[in-house]
Amino acid sequence: MKTMKCIPQKISKFILGLVLLVGAIGFIGLGFTLFPFIGFFVAIPFVVLAVYFFKVHLNSQCEIDFSTD
Repeated sequence: MKTMKCIPQKISKFILGLVLLVGAIGFIGLGFTLFPFIGFFVAIPFVVLAVYFFKVHLNSQCEIDFSTD
């Protein structure tokens, strides 16, 4: 039953990570076509945030767990 507890939060963090990843891919595409350096520099934070949201864990209250253990 514990695995069914935070389904909406898990789905929303996955969708947020996916949106950030798609944005990063879009900015990388812009970096290759229109804005050579600006697109890549803007894409880097998007990639970092996308990886963070894919790897983040939720605590028992279905919130992001910021503890380091």
